[in-house]
Amino acid sequence: MRELTINKNDAGQRLDKFLSKKFKTMPKSLMYKYIRIKCIKINSKKCKIDDVLKEGDILTFYIKDEFFAEQPESYDFCKAPVKLSIVYEDENLLLLDKPQGLLVHPDKEYHFDSLIARVKHYLYDKGEYNPKEENSFSPATVNRIDRNTGGIVIAAKNSTALKTLNRLMKERRIEKYYLCLCEGVFRKKEGLIQSGLKKNEKNNTVTKVKLGDKDSKESATKYRVIDEKGGYSLVECQLLTGRTHQIRVHMASLKHPLAGDTKYGGKALRIHGNVGQALYSYKLKFTGCEDTELSYLEGKEFEVENIWFAKNGQIAL
Repeated sequence: MRELTINKNDAGQRLDKFLSKKFKTMPKSLMYKYIRIKCIKINSKKCKIDDVLKEGDILTFYIKDEFFAEQPESYDFCKAPVKLSIVYEDENLLLLDKPQGLLVHPDKEYHFDSLIARVKHYLYDKGEYNPKEENSFSPATVNRIDRNTGGIVIAAKNSTALKTLNRLMKERRIEKYYLCLCEGVFRKKEGLIQSGLKKNEKNNTVTKVKLGDKDSKESATKYRVIDEKGGYSLVECQLLTGRTHQIRVHMASLKHPLAGDTKYGGKALRIHGNVGQALYSYKLKFTGCEDTELSYLEGKEFEVENIWFAKNGQIAL
């Protein structure tokens, strides 16, 4: 028999979700059986898979010891460099300026370095994150941007912040602004693009279609031109939805593809040693969060100033 006390970062989860994170090698069918035959209890009482855990709850386990394997003394995330450009930090979250070329999350080919691995390494070194002290939580990002797009990514340090930030993002109470360098001069200097977007998983491309088309997702982007130079336009885009390749597809649909975005019709670009699409998540604004644990962020804006294709709101060629 073993016992485990639910801490603050574990509270608020359904029992089955918690157990899936805590016991990664336990088959779900076996987990459900253990709950059904009372081999897992909450506060010495029979429980159900959808019971919501509270801080201080005591879980009792009458299960095989193999599921309690000790965590390793070293962690893969420690192989990632502690190299972060921090825009803002407090006890709940980090705002990070992700460089172009860095993955937010590891993939199958390259898993030792990613933004989230660097975050875990950074917090581990600071003593703010220790996997041995956590039953199910680990620092996590709230938004993600493409590998070849730079800009602000939000990382949550605790489960309360993660839940709140995910809700704010879902309810569009965190405004996201991008800068992009587009080919050509816009006839209409500002506007709203609304469309359906349909993704082709096989070749990782997205197509703009009519709103409501089958298998498409609604998308909306506000844009305004803020500078023009040398046959290029510097455009600020506000994402009203967050779909894959949304800005790239919407700008291309206006016949002004992103400079360097060869996938969607742009010409190859090299500026100050940088290559790839000229797109940057440069500003976030928190709105409507007065009723949350992050109310102190209400109305605050966070902006990245050093962008490889723009400086002080002007094109930097």
